[in-house]
Amino acid sequence: MKATYRAMRIARPGILELVECDTPRPATGEALIEVEACGVCGADISDIERAGPAPRPPRVPGHEVVGRIAALGSNVPPRWKPGQRVGIGRFGGYCNECEQCRRGNFQLCRNRPVIGATCDGGYAEMMLAPYTGLVSIPDELGPEEAAPILCAGIATFNALKKCGAQAGDTVAVLGIGGLGHMALQYARHMGFRVIAIGRGGDIADDALALGAHIYVDNTREDAVARLQGMGGAQAIVTMVEDTDAVSALVKGLAPRGRLVLLNAARAPLRISPTLLVAGERGILGSITGTPYEIEKTLNFSVLANVRPKIEVMPLERANEAYQRMKSGKAKFRVVLAMGRGSGSIP
Repeated sequence: MKATYRAMRIARPGILELVECDTPRPATGEALIEVEACGVCGADISDIERAGPAPRPPRVPGHEVVGRIAALGSNVPPRWKPGQRVGIGRFGGYCNECEQCRRGNFQLCRNRPVIGATCDGGYAEMMLAPYTGLVSIPDELGPEEAAPILCAGIATFNALKKCGAQAGDTVAVLGIGGLGHMALQYARHMGFRVIAIGRGGDIADDALALGAHIYVDNTREDAVARLQGMGGAQAIVTMVEDTDAVSALVKGLAPRGRLVLLNAARAPLRISPTLLVAGERGILGSITGTPYEIEKTLNFSVLANVRPKIEVMPLERANEAYQRMKSGKAKFRVVLAMGRGSGSIP
């Protein structure tokens, strides 16, 4: 094992710097991961741009991490072994002591580490992680294509499972980007009638190729009228920050339909209580998932041949990768690969 490793650390808000770090030893309950790939996620924006002042230690961002176990600390269960392929997502484990953990809601743990925010993440060649956050990576998935499934994949897969729709029902996906392009694939393979709603016609062909039955450009069409003309959507899954657009689209829900929110936007929703009460409609928030649920998402992705569409960049170009993700120009996710050049995987 090398004595040092490279990492892209937050130098100041919005700027990453390449640094050389001493390779640590894993503590009790920890695994040292030799990182092979790390996805660049929209949630990284808050970590990179809102970095707190000293004395808070500079952080290494990144929470869609795939690699191999390089070393283990004490008291790690025998299911985890050196050399094993593993991943870790946004919430890096759980305490197993708080009320939510006692209920089995590990993704809602009150003491959970947040990878890339409260502890260092995967924009690095090595990282430490609690064993409670580890997931096993199927052999069929390469590291670069597995990485986005640990966040964008689990977020959309779980949202669709919670949405209340059944096979044959109409489900709309609002926002065809890094998360939405995964949602379209999962929704199609779950047997839904999939309506993709986006801004502009340039994304229409991609949306249809990814699994949508119908694409609606809400800059040119009345998306609510289109949904109502189909009898309403049993579920609308949204990952956009535009709460005005989300609020307006609720009228396109069928009675007893559900709006599922994946974006914790700051602006409030403006929805008439009458619309909810009269049609028994509901609003639901959904957030990532447990390590077990992430493994189910990975396995479903293998079975259904669902893959993220990615652009690959080397670690030292993390600033460029981050800016490309933030600009919305990436199709559809950017992944940092350790020791690899640039490229794309369609």
